[in-house]
Amino acid sequence: MKHSYLFLLIIGLFACSKKQAAYRPDTAPPAAKEGYSLLWHDEFEQDGKPDSSSWSYERGFVRNQELQWYQPENANVSNGVLVIEGKREQVSNPRYEASSQDWKQNRQFAEYTSASINSRGKRSFRYGMLEVRAKIDTAMGLWPAIWTLGETKPWPANGEIDLMEYYRVNRKGTILANAAWADERNRAVWDEQKIPFTHFIEKDPEWPQKFHVWKMDWTESYLRLYLDDELLNEVDLSQTLNPDGFNPFHQPHYILLNLALGSNGGDPSATAFPRKYMVDYVRVYQKQSK
Repeated sequence: MKHSYLFLLIIGLFACSKKQAAYRPDTAPPAAKEGYSLLWHDEFEQDGKPDSSSWSYERGFVRNQELQWYQPENANVSNGVLVIEGKREQVSNPRYEASSQDWKQNRQFAEYTSASINSRGKRSFRYGMLEVRAKIDTAMGLWPAIWTLGETKPWPANGEIDLMEYYRVNRKGTILANAAWADERNRAVWDEQKIPFTHFIEKDPEWPQKFHVWKMDWTESYLRLYLDDELLNEVDLSQTLNPDGFNPFHQPHYILLNLALGSNGGDPSATAFPRKYMVDYVRVYQKQSK
């Protein structure tokens, strides 16, 4: 009887520990995957700035008429995670011109700051498996993302893969899994899935407090995008040709991690700041040659 009680106690403690692990960074080394080798990874174990041999920064106003000023100060590694912090703070725009028609120049100030890091020119890959474990902030006004861009050609002809975006669709929180390429007018053609955030909350009310694993399985034939092993989107790469016949998903891509504010994320003016988007690890695997 005592042995049975002890066994049940051990099982209970193990289950409790496993449940609690979802709230914490994963300190285990990258798992081996049958048929794959680990090409590159960042576990964000060294406190300080992100590893400069792997990551660079975007700066200033960048895209989508977003509100934030991107700056390196808002990306830091602490306690085993990359923390990208969104802040409400005013920054002067050195390119300010009151008469300019360019939104990047006619704003005298940015009222928010954040960070966007990328591996362009440092870490890229073609085909394989990308895994990113992260905890996203779903507050109003926030637009966290995990995505890739092709190394050659301008957007959208270079190809964009959105492993994860979270923003507002018809004012409702939504998780997206997308791919984009170019049409005849060099506009983006999207293969996208928009999953209402309620789909995840109904299964787990504590979803926003936990880390989750986003995974991309990429071959010459398809892209498959997963969240916690749930397939969100599959893209047939025989259909993703630019008008010149170039397939942007047959070239190497680099990785971007960022927290945007405003624009598709909604109005952040009533949201309390600072906000944190935390990335536990980035891992890239490729199939072993036979």
